[in-house]
Amino acid sequence: MSKSPFIESIRVTLRTKRYSIKTEKAYLHWIRRFIYFNGKRHPKDMGELEVEQFLSHLAIALKVSPTTQNQALCAVIFMYRHVLNMDLTNMSFKFAKTPVRVPEVLSHNDAIAVINKLRGVHHTIGTLMYGAGFRISEVLKRRVKDFDFERNTIFIFRSKGQKDRVTMFPELAKHQITRQIQKVECIHQKDIDEGYGLSSLPPALIRKYGKAATNLSWQYIFPSTTRCVHPYDGYVCRHHLHQTGFRKALKKAVQETGILKRVTSHTFRHSFATRLLETGHDIRVVQELLGHDDVKTTQIYTHVLGKHKSGAISPVDAS
Repeated sequence: MSKSPFIESIRVTLRTKRYSIKTEKAYLHWIRRFIYFNGKRHPKDMGELEVEQFLSHLAIALKVSPTTQNQALCAVIFMYRHVLNMDLTNMSFKFAKTPVRVPEVLSHNDAIAVINKLRGVHHTIGTLMYGAGFRISEVLKRRVKDFDFERNTIFIFRSKGQKDRVTMFPELAKHQITRQIQKVECIHQKDIDEGYGLSSLPPALIRKYGKAATNLSWQYIFPSTTRCVHPYDGYVCRHHLHQTGFRKALKKAVQETGILKRVTSHTFRHSFATRLLETGHDIRVVQELLGHDDVKTTQIYTHVLGKHKSGAISPVDAS
């Protein structure tokens, strides 16, 4: 199937501006949807009216969530602003307001019960997510060099918002990570013996380090079972595991425990923050470990604990 030169120009712009592959796929998806919704007309021949009609269609006919609607709007705005050099200045349609929800969390015992139902590498991933407050994308992107056994820390490079941070290295996970590094070493040596050995790296880093990127330290701690072609630079490399595998394993583990709450991979991060506050850790410490810019974002977990009640006692419990 032939590629659209216009779509490819958007892809180039996204990569030039260092957007992630995940964002690239999402933006291109919504831009294609926008074009098809308008009878395959070229966006340069359209404007605010067509964008508003498309967003209204998503909200009213398809009943998408405010978050999805905002992502579609961001994609279309990016196309007009950075590719067509046009600003949508007269739109009456604004970003949808996303409702603020109190996150659902697992108790400590439930979190451990779910983790104990996970097997193999998924057990290690679950341990790190609940034990260190990782997002699923963050834990899968960790490399061998990110784990500091002496300082008991794990380094997160350019996570959400392009921010670096350091989080705790759970003592319980150290033996699991040591064994995982040994497995990674075996896989990596096999790759080298077969003439490969490069890990998947951002374009700037592969140009900077070159063949030095074949060192064990650059390998993902949770490597994919197969090699692939790098989406930017075209060399054969080994990426990390896909999120889908862990999500399927987590769904099965939750069913086996009989827990009735809706549990996703992000539930572990919420549960990590709540548990730290529950055990007396300062909210500023939790904020730093989670990588939140504003402590107000972290304060949502005080509502999970019921701290907003200011010590009030229910009338039915009063003596």
